[in-house]
Amino acid sequence: MPTKIFVLDTSVILFNHQSITSFEEHDIAIPITVLEELDTFKKGSETKNFEAREFIRFLDKCSNQYPINDWIPLPGENKGRFKVILNAEVKEVNAIEAFNETSMDNKILNAALSLKEQEEGREIIMVTKDVNLRLKAKALGLLAEDFKTGKVKDVDGLDKGISIIHTTKTFIDKLYQRGKIPAEEIEEFELISNHYYILQTEEGSSGLAYYNPFERVLEKVNKHAAYGVKPRNAEQAFALHALMNPAVKLVSIYGVAGTGKTLLALAGALQQRKIYKQIYLARPIVPLSNKDLGFLPGDIKSKIDPYMQPLWDNLKFIQHQYKETDKQFKLINQMLEEEKLLISPLAYIRGRSLSDIIFIVDEAQNLTPHEVKTIITRAGENAKFIFTGDIRQIDTPYLDEQSNGLSYLVDRLKGQDLFTHIKLQKGERSELANLANELL
Repeated sequence: MPTKIFVLDTSVILFNHQSITSFEEHDIAIPITVLEELDTFKKGSETKNFEAREFIRFLDKCSNQYPINDWIPLPGENKGRFKVILNAEVKEVNAIEAFNETSMDNKILNAALSLKEQEEGREIIMVTKDVNLRLKAKALGLLAEDFKTGKVKDVDGLDKGISIIHTTKTFIDKLYQRGKIPAEEIEEFELISNHYYILQTEEGSSGLAYYNPFERVLEKVNKHAAYGVKPRNAEQAFALHALMNPAVKLVSIYGVAGTGKTLLALAGALQQRKIYKQIYLARPIVPLSNKDLGFLPGDIKSKIDPYMQPLWDNLKFIQHQYKETDKQFKLINQMLEEEKLLISPLAYIRGRSLSDIIFIVDEAQNLTPHEVKTIITRAGENAKFIFTGDIRQIDTPYLDEQSNGLSYLVDRLKGQDLFTHIKLQKGERSELANLANELL
């Protein structure tokens, strides 16, 4: 059976520069238009700029001794070949004529159409993160699909980190009297590493518990406040427990707007300020209307501040749990002045090794799986990373519920001893916010 030819769009390469090696024994075609588009992305400090540079370097290295418009073997075992399509001559269906526009997308489509005419008997598949480009490809009779590597198959089945267990009052009383129960004594239900349990009885009694994989015990969970922020439900109590558990180095929290994700993460970090030298709050910058930061007036701080405002809002909320004369109120100002508490764009951490730091990444659903991996690999000694977000509220055009970095993180790391995940479902911002989430 002949191998397939996958034609890669620019969006796939900007999503992951290693995408070219993800198609097993099949061949890869890169339209010259894609290289031209990558050239416009190679300058800058954002992740997409890094991806563009790395891909260009990869092609240069692989094609060192070969003409780039000939089939060149990809490095590694059981890998296919790649080539750059320079002249896309189309005899039959022509994208530029069909859509009456000489756009970059139509030139890429013509490259795929020319291959379809030249490579009879082989399947030609357009691969792009751009939904509209996939539709245009299909309209021209081309096979088209999303880049599937790193996609989560079942978003609805993502681990919630919490289970409701129906048990007896005797069991709950035993747990609360002793504080913990060894795993070998529990036969009522299966225990999962770093998992949380809401224990309920038919009589209406309830309890909160957590399985500690390091000590192999089921522990009771109490509702403790963190820097003036009190948990309002069991989910928030579990989230604060995970955030302040020193044995867990990676925490993810996702939920709809108003569930308290960012607020809890920040409060938990402030509560642990003596354990870490620095608290770092970051979020990816997703410009409105796809306009670059350069369109905004002022210096770099003025350009960035609007994107960081939600983090400042949460910090002010925590600060105003106290009076201006209170030590806790003044301490936040002092930490900001001494840069022990930093709020910054995510792009600024590239290349750093982060030790003795608690690092909060807000709006993590706007990151690619590769970006999430890059961030976590910055972790040094005594570092804790917290990712928060809502996988159903994505602001970037080439990510969705299945392909974003937050979903990928939860799917890949569930059950690991160093990782805890909590899904917050109950909104606590206001009755109005809850109404909007439910009905609008």
